[in-house]
Amino acid sequence: MIRSIAITQSNEIRTGISIPELISADYRWYWIDFNEPTPDEIEYLKEPLRFHPLAIEDCIHTLQRPKLDYYDDYNFFVVQALNADSMDKEEVDLFLGTNYIITFHMEMNREIDDVWSRLELTKTPGNWDPSLVLYHVIDKIVDNYFPLVYKIEDLLNEIDENSAGRSMEELLEDLFDTRHELLSLRHTITPMRDLVYRMINSHRLADILARKVYFNDIHDHLLRLGEKVEASRELTTDIRDSYLSMNSHETNRVMKVLTVITTIFMPLTFIAGIYGMNFENMPELNWQYGYFGALFTMSIIGLTMFLWFRKKGWFK
Repeated sequence: MIRSIAITQSNEIRTGISIPELISADYRWYWIDFNEPTPDEIEYLKEPLRFHPLAIEDCIHTLQRPKLDYYDDYNFFVVQALNADSMDKEEVDLFLGTNYIITFHMEMNREIDDVWSRLELTKTPGNWDPSLVLYHVIDKIVDNYFPLVYKIEDLLNEIDENSAGRSMEELLEDLFDTRHELLSLRHTITPMRDLVYRMINSHRLADILARKVYFNDIHDHLLRLGEKVEASRELTTDIRDSYLSMNSHETNRVMKVLTVITTIFMPLTFIAGIYGMNFENMPELNWQYGYFGALFTMSIIGLTMFLWFRKKGWFK
């Protein structure tokens, strides 16, 4: 679907205008949104918009790394949104010219929908321009990173406290899944941070430099997000090491108890082995109370060793 919105020279909003009319008419500026475009609609990027084949290729072949490319009369941006439910990356491509901005995305994008609705309802369209639309779109995308980061932080707190009393295997499985999500977040946030930094330090983006304070705010948000992600990754490492240490300690404790039990039964097994050989010339075999004497001796040895190990604290 292709939708359009244009601002006339008298600062009036017009919608639903065809692409050829937008290009030929004398509008103050316009915005074209390619929302889940069909193959036929993608052809408009080639003609009549006449964008560079490399930029069109980047639009078609997702997912591209967030980046900025300079062309003769426009600039091409690739940014990444995150799906709030699945945390999948969703690419958004933007063409920024002097009097237009064109957005292209293969999936429905709620951030662009929000900015689009805000522009349609504004009472002061004269205050808007393509670079301001670019700012609002990127700002919305970055702001929607925060709930995902907070969600992971809450999950890590639940894993750390283990209030549900889940097994260690379940906790470690959730922990490794969370580390994977944090890695995915870092692979999105870090390139976006580098992109915005490049935007606010590029002398070829005069309109953006005029609003540098706004884009600096986005960069600050990305720095905060990066710090939160790194802090969460460090927390996952601490939790993982803690659980592994507890598991190792529990294993050692069990092995220690088994070792004590084995040690106690060693002399008992030795005695039973001697009197189980059934040689004819074994005087004790003819002793009337030999069986009870052997059991008594084995009981005394086992009990003595048990009390001695218990006194040493080996059963704690």
